[in-house]
Amino acid sequence: MYVDENQPRTVREERFAAERAARRARRKAARLDSRDAHLGAAIVVVTLVLLGWFGQWVALAVVSGVFLLWFAAALAWMYADGDRGRHALQRAYNLTFGWGGGL
Repeated sequence: MYVDENQPRTVREERFAAERAARRARRKAARLDSRDAHLGAAIVVVTLVLLGWFGQWVALAVVSGVFLLWFAAALAWMYADGDRGRHALQRAYNLTFGWGGGL
């Protein structure tokens, strides 16, 4: 977003609003690939199962709570961004577990 100080404020705000709307439309139209997120979710599930298997209840509660809070925050962010329904859930899922592709 380029700011031109010589433009009237209303023109600048209209331009910024149009740029935000265009970015939101591109984001909503983009295809969501969850392959990396599935890998990250599988790693988390295996970790949680192992923590439960070995009786590490405090660690199990902390790790699951962290991921639950992260997903809830991501979902709130997606709703605040204007997404609704399945698309918001997919974006929050990708944001929470998408780190799995970097391994």
